[in-house]
Order: sequence, then structure tokens, then C-alpha cells
Amino acid sequence: MAELLKNRYNFERIHELAITIQGVYPAFQVDDFIKGVMDETWEDLPLKARMRQITVNLGKHLPAEYEEALSILDRVIESYPEGFSDFTLMYLPDFVEVYGQDEKDWELSMKALEKYTVFSSSEFAVRPFIIQHEQRMMKQMSRWATHDDPHVRRLASEGCRPQLPWGQALVSFKKDPSLVIDILEQLKSDPSLYVRKSVANNLNDISKTHPERVIELAKKWFGKNKWTNWVVKHGCRTLLKKGNHEILALFGFVDGDRVIIEEFTLETNSLSIGEAIVFSFGIEVNEPTKIRLEYALDFVKANGKRNRKIFQISEISLEANSKRRYIKAYTFKDLSTRKHYPGMHSITLIVNGVERERADFDVTAVE
Repeated sequence: MAELLKNRYNFERIHELAITIQGVYPAFQVDDFIKGVMDETWEDLPLKARMRQITVNLGKHLPAEYEEALSILDRVIESYPEGFSDFTLMYLPDFVEVYGQDEKDWELSMKALEKYTVFSSSEFAVRPFIIQHEQRMMKQMSRWATHDDPHVRRLASEGCRPQLPWGQALVSFKKDPSLVIDILEQLKSDPSLYVRKSVANNLNDISKTHPERVIELAKKWFGKNKWTNWVVKHGCRTLLKKGNHEILALFGFVDGDRVIIEEFTLETNSLSIGEAIVFSFGIEVNEPTKIRLEYALDFVKANGKRNRKIFQISEISLEANSKRRYIKAYTFKDLSTRKHYPGMHSITLIVNGVERERADFDVTAVE
């Protein structure tokens, strides 16, 4: 199992940080800093709270003058090799967020956010600046969108995502994403996949509140080049899962009725939590057809209601008189992100956005 990111904020790293700071600022109190960070609350703190605890204690032990404190952190950053990047260093941009929002510090803070994002990410730290100074900050984001470094260009997109996970929601952009779209226009054909992923994720955020805007952009952008095509496809993934016919048609997923479904069957009609539901089916086409196959699981929730999740099976283009057969499985194993409950569930096969076959099955509690 992958290590939790919060656990990478550990004694070894915090001690290393303290020693590095003391190397450029001899007055830094290493033991007091570590004690302040790793206090009695530390073990119970989630990721961002640990990051903030480091930030606050940096503020206590670095010089009170913001510019002087930044100059020390800048020298700390210089100790890392070129190309080094680690999200655990996000306490650096967080320091800017906490201590650098005064008007007199604006230029210093912008330079620091730009510098620190290369070594970690300033995606969370820019958001309070956007909320407090929307027009001014979005002009800065637009300038970053033309930067030579892909980490900085990514910040221009990632920092203004309306619904960035773990980040402050940008309510204004949920209501009107126009300023965000201006940034995405600049980055939609970026040569860096790191940047394009952010653009696509931003576009997907917008599709949840303004689907019509994203449909309009998709039609405008698609077909320009392979990079933009990838952004559009990945950015429209929620619309595709919702079976939006305009988006499905844009990518050629039409005429789903050409697809003949054969022997859609479940291996069992009853299973226990922890076991897998296995289903199989065949498809056949008499004409050349582009096909998007998905299945929906309608899960029983704790309150007895149902919650649907859609899973992609494949996207294929079949020649005339072609056949394919599929066997798929979903395991009802409890995860940190999903808990399963007993009751009657259902599975539905979806072809080009249209529900075609459905079967019910019973999930029982483990005895």
C-alpha cells in the first residue's frame, strides 16, 4: 500500500529541514522548532494541518520581517538539486499564504510563489490571493501561463480550478468561469503533459457547474491538434459518464443501436461483502462502429437508498461483422473511500451512453 503523504511529514524530514535552515540562519532554534511542530496533537493531524503546523512554527522561529524570512527560505531552496520536486515542501508556499498577503508584500509573494511551485506546488497558496484580489491575481496567473517552466504554467491552471480537491473553493468561478477559461485557452495545447493534465482537470471541474460552456469549448477546440484533443477528451470525462449525447457524438460514439448485445449474464445472483460480482457479455456489429462500453453499479447505501457509480470497460472501433466478448468483475471489498452494505444491487451495461442490459443481485453481510 502506498505511503500516506501526511506520513512523509515525519521527524527525519522535519529535523533535516531544521538543520538546513540553521545552516543558513545560525540563530534558528532546531530543538524548539521540532518540539513546536511535533507536539501532542501531531499524530492526529491530517495532511494540510501538518503542513500548516510546520508553517506556523517557521513563523515563530524565523525573523519577524517577512522579506528577511523569505530570503532564508530562498537559501534553503537553493540547497536542493536542480529538478528536485516534492509535494511535502508545500509548507514553503503555505508560508507565503500565511505571512505574505499584505499589500506591501505583493511582489515579494508573487516571486516566492513562482519560485516555490517549481519545487513543490503553490496551487493551494494562490487561492486566498485570488479570493481577495481576483482581477489582479488572475492577471498574474495569465503571465504565469506563458512562463518557460511547466511547473509555473501548471500553477496558472491548477491554482484557479473552481473545485480543487483539498483547496478552498473558488465560489466566484463556480458562478462564472470566464476568467478561468481565459487561462485554459492559453494552455490547451501546452507541450507538457503535466500542464495538460491540469487543464483537463480544470475543464472537468467547470463541466460540473457549467456543462454548456464546456460543450461549447469542446466543439471549438477538438480537432486542432493531438495535445488539445487529449485535453478535451480527458476534460469531458464527467460529461461522457453522464451520457451527454453532444459530447459522445463529438468523439464519434453514435449509432449505439448497431451494437448487438449477446448473453449478458452474471456468474451469481448472490454474494457476500468481500466477494466479487463477475459478469460477461458479447457484442457484435454488422457495420463499422465506434463503441464506448461502460457499466453502472447501483450500490445500496447505509440508509437503504442507492448510489450509482459508472466504470469504463473499453473504447474500441470495430469493423463490419466483428465480435468481442468480455468478462469483468467488481470486488465488494470495503475501502477507505467506499463502504459496502447488504441489499439488492444492480449492474447495467451502457453502450455509447445508452443503457442496454440490466441485472439485479443480492449482497449479504459477512456472517
